[in-house]
Amino acid sequence: MTGIAMGSEVGAQAARARALAVLRIRGRALAVALLPAAAAVILVAGGTSDHLVGPGWDAARAVVSVVALVVLLAAGVIALVVARARPAVSPTVPIAEDAAPDLYRLVRDLAERLDVPAPSAIALTPDCDSWLEDRTHPAQGPPARQERDELAGAAGGRHRRTAAPVLVIGSPFLWWMRVGELRAVLAPVVAGTGPSAHPDIAAARRFVRGLDAAVATAADHGRCPAFRPACAGIGWVARLLLRSCRQHAAEMERGVAAAAAERAQAVDYGVRIVAQEQVGLAYAGWDRLLTRVALPAWRMGRWPARLDAGVVAALTELSRRDRLAEGFASRLGERPACDLLEEPGTVDEAASLLAARLFHGGPAECGPDWAPVDWSEYPEEVVDRKWRTDAARLHRVLDALGVRRAPDPTVHDPNGPTLTRVLDHLTAPDRDDPEPSDAEATAASPAATSDADTDAKPPSRDPATLDAEAEAEADADTDADLHPDEDTPRTPRTAALAARLSAELAREDAAAPPAPAPGASPSGQAGPDALWDVDALPLFPLQPPRTERELLTDHVTAMVCCAAMDTAGAQPGLDWLDGPTLLVGGERATDLAPRVLSLVEDGDPDPLRAWLSDLGIRPEKPVRLV
Repeated sequence: MTGIAMGSEVGAQAARARALAVLRIRGRALAVALLPAAAAVILVAGGTSDHLVGPGWDAARAVVSVVALVVLLAAGVIALVVARARPAVSPTVPIAEDAAPDLYRLVRDLAERLDVPAPSAIALTPDCDSWLEDRTHPAQGPPARQERDELAGAAGGRHRRTAAPVLVIGSPFLWWMRVGELRAVLAPVVAGTGPSAHPDIAAARRFVRGLDAAVATAADHGRCPAFRPACAGIGWVARLLLRSCRQHAAEMERGVAAAAAERAQAVDYGVRIVAQEQVGLAYAGWDRLLTRVALPAWRMGRWPARLDAGVVAALTELSRRDRLAEGFASRLGERPACDLLEEPGTVDEAASLLAARLFHGGPAECGPDWAPVDWSEYPEEVVDRKWRTDAARLHRVLDALGVRRAPDPTVHDPNGPTLTRVLDHLTAPDRDDPEPSDAEATAASPAATSDADTDAKPPSRDPATLDAEAEAEADADTDADLHPDEDTPRTPRTAALAARLSAELAREDAAAPPAPAPGASPSGQAGPDALWDVDALPLFPLQPPRTERELLTDHVTAMVCCAAMDTAGAQPGLDWLDGPTLLVGGERATDLAPRVLSLVEDGDPDPLRAWLSDLGIRPEKPVRLV
């Protein structure tokens, strides 16, 4: 214990030394601002005492006094902006004490064991991380009627609330971790409130966060043009000071983290080693769930309302498939940390909506085009709709290219959308036809493409929409020129179809209505959007835009799945690790992807046709589209 105390004290002392260095920079900046005023005072005092007299001294007094007044005024404005600028705050879901009394009790007991101040409140973030966040700025504080510290009790009073930071916990931790593991993971985080309570460290942090907020405020291009020169000057000074104290601030935070880690070693050290393994596992499961499962739903205008519960299902499935993770399944018999919440379902829904906003940029409120979806409804509401929507888009593009709907006149419904139409068009010309038909060649030409685009457009188009479409098509052409072999399909027909699909998606995105203005959260628990920049959504895009080849592969796969569902009795399904999946006879069709890639990349339909024949899927029969 003595060694731990000494290590913690060493880290705290290093952090305080760096904090004093930051405060010295602040003091030097103040001294520079006061220097002209001091010179003016000396000149004025010399004139009144008949020591500095004469025309030259009078002119110097006037010039220096004016300079001092201007510098003082500028320094006052800069200081006011630094003090009043709203610092950045992480989007979170606040958790009141009456909504999670057991969780507050666990954190309070942990703070007592560590002998540090308790955090002022608890909030959840849809990410696999935990930290302390200072929200003492007036714009970030709770309403004035809340005058007590939720963790420290009424004895803390209003001033205690302004001193303690907020504990932000990753919501996936609450659902995947057990109570003991969560306590062990939070121990070094809560221990950070000890060094943070030191006045020098708190003052240095406020100064650095104020400079950062001032830089962001000065960079706001939406302000009145008359204030832009002044904002540019404020931003230059703030950036200069921020660069001067950046190294000291970074070392200060390292010292605080080192002190907190040393202090936390006295609490559940053995359990924390095991819990760190769960942190990495939860991160992997959360990333997989967002990119493979949640993202397709968000693109369809649906947001899964139980993402945190889905993490448990995804990691349980991983433990079933991976023999190295078999030991993790036995943990599920212990009490999960989400039992510390009074209404875990409501909290999960609020965190899921926040995740959709951060990672996809969805609206803040539910609506006809933005509705929650339960996991049991995911196959029908998301997977089936996604496949049929993509298949319908694929056939619209084929219509625009002038591709015949039914090459075989004996088909029952020659005007219906069929998989055969897609297979025949994507088959390399040297396999079936010596060259493409005149209609297809004309449709693939730039002039025909332009005419088809003109016919497909609605009667009236917004100029902004037209500009967005032109930029999207120009970017696609530029990317194709710069990287011809990486993401561009190899056959001419495939390349033309992929390019048209990309342009069609760009038009749909440009024509989509903007997200409504942010408002209150439907659950009543999400933090106010006024505390963070909603115009920058999504803050953390999950994936870069799909390439033309990826788009075409997804659309062809969707068409194959539609044909399998309508002609062979297959069903849409949800795989917790891979997202939307096709169920044939109750089993996942895991061998479809390479056959579709063979068709898209090489123009070879034989592997896919053999697969369709083995499963009894009839590509010549029309399918139902959205």
